[in-house]
Amino acid sequence: MKKWIGLLLGLVLLTGAGTGYYLNKNDDVVRIDEAIPLKKYDVIVVGGEPEGVAAAVASARAGAKTLLLVERGGLGGLFTYGELNFLDLGLDKDKKPANAGIFKEWHKMVDNQISFDIDKAEEAFDTLVKNEKNITLQLETEVEKVELNDEQTAIHQIQVKNPDGVMRYQGKRYIDTTAHADFAALAKVPYFIGQEDIGKKETSMSVTLMMHFKNVDWSKVYKVAKDKTFGEAVVQPRTAYGFWGVVDAYKPVSERTRLRGLNIARVTNGDVYINALQIFGTNGLDEESNKEAIEIGKEETNHVLTFLRENFPGFENAEIADYPEELYVRETRHIEAEYQLPISDVWEYKDHWDSIAFGSYPVDVQATDPDGEDYVILNPKQYAIPFRSLVPKKMDNLLVASKASGYSSLAAGSARIVPTGMSTAEAAGVASVLSYKNDMNFREMSKDKKLVKQLQDELIVKGAHLYHFDLNYLYEGKWFYPAVKDLYTRGLLFAGYENDLKPNEPFTEDQFVWMVKNGVERTDPKRYKTIDWPEVTGDKPLTRNKAARWMFEWFIKKDEHRKNPWVAAAKRGYLDDEVFKRVDENRPLLKKESYALVSGILKKVEKK
Repeated sequence: MKKWIGLLLGLVLLTGAGTGYYLNKNDDVVRIDEAIPLKKYDVIVVGGEPEGVAAAVASARAGAKTLLLVERGGLGGLFTYGELNFLDLGLDKDKKPANAGIFKEWHKMVDNQISFDIDKAEEAFDTLVKNEKNITLQLETEVEKVELNDEQTAIHQIQVKNPDGVMRYQGKRYIDTTAHADFAALAKVPYFIGQEDIGKKETSMSVTLMMHFKNVDWSKVYKVAKDKTFGEAVVQPRTAYGFWGVVDAYKPVSERTRLRGLNIARVTNGDVYINALQIFGTNGLDEESNKEAIEIGKEETNHVLTFLRENFPGFENAEIADYPEELYVRETRHIEAEYQLPISDVWEYKDHWDSIAFGSYPVDVQATDPDGEDYVILNPKQYAIPFRSLVPKKMDNLLVASKASGYSSLAAGSARIVPTGMSTAEAAGVASVLSYKNDMNFREMSKDKKLVKQLQDELIVKGAHLYHFDLNYLYEGKWFYPAVKDLYTRGLLFAGYENDLKPNEPFTEDQFVWMVKNGVERTDPKRYKTIDWPEVTGDKPLTRNKAARWMFEWFIKKDEHRKNPWVAAAKRGYLDDEVFKRVDENRPLLKKESYALVSGILKKVEKK
């Protein structure tokens, strides 16, 4: 099954079938017919997601004649068409909301709730846009072509199509707020797909079809949580989350689906929306692949309803209210930016001189296949997103402000949430006006501390939550932290919601094999296929000499390890010097020692 999914996903990613967008071919030279009517704007924002609203409103309030181009028939994107009405919210180091400004303004309009009524959310987006006289809104409008300048370093003009016909538009500055950097891809901005940056090609997080049920008795849901029928859970008047016991209790019908813990949003009329149905093997950039996933999701939703009716008190009379028009696609493109926000910035709570927004949501990385794990790398106190992460390489008059911004795939596990995206998009709107008024393109601006400081000051005046900070981070200064950093950067180490790697607990044989095996697969796929990896289960502690013997079997293929495998492995360069000195006898290894051991192995493999 995994092989089939990989082949399918690889094919659609390679061909780009059905996307309607170029796949970054730099030999394509686009020219737009000059006879097509032309209109000029100061700032052109592409995308009707919440981030698009924030960018357009910020630009307009800063005095720019702003055009907002939206492919759908309305605003709100994922919230309104994907029916994702459960907000992921982050808090800063002082336990205050990490994101304010236009997001806070919108959030107040939907009653400051974690869950919200979808029609009220769409109305709030409409109000924000319609209240700005400087915004021209074009719905049902598709960007067909992007023409670059002769040097291929800036967007010259664009061609769009809508029910009124074909038009040309020209902006002084452009902002891409689409969920998948579709506009940036048309402009030939470089990017990578999914988790390619950590050696996992053709791999992206699962997609989700939201489930919408009516006739749910909410009073009984409280009792399910109290009785721990499906494990720990939290139930409030408008939300409920947890219930991780459903993961094992529910048996999916489609081999491409499964349930995760339930995130339940309850709206004013009593209906509930559930974010829990994971669908695998979908290329979020391919229209046909998305349609197929929606149909799979609809079918599975019916089976989930049967399960809930029979097993989850409160759902006895539940019915499907409707199905969303669109999927919740968590991950596709990640643009390459002037600064690619690394996961280490999130772990180390790093501030930046050009900070324009805060992130603080847990680094939530969803599974990529039905047998995979959902994991949380870290629950950060706070970190800064720099302006440079919005500035794509090779395009000087374009910013990308969405979950597709310049983040590493792992950092995006936190930075991808909408409140953070709306904060970065608001900064993009203000930055666009400062950029053209100062006759400085975005790349130049990203290096100009005076102008960036002006951007920060204006954001603060407009209500953004922004300040400089200095925080200590998890395991800072510990002898094993460099190894920890190496492993979490590879996506091999997870501290969870509790931020605890349990460094002084024993490391097990199965943990060692899993970590080395996955690390080698991502680092050296050819070598990975030549190794006969052992099947190890249980919680047997890993001893020093067992680890060394395995190293010889996997990588060295010599007999010199028989007398003292630990010393022999060190001579061969497979051991971190510090862990070699600290472990001077054959005994069970602690996790902190094993982290250093595995990091040393993978670095050695990389050098070969």
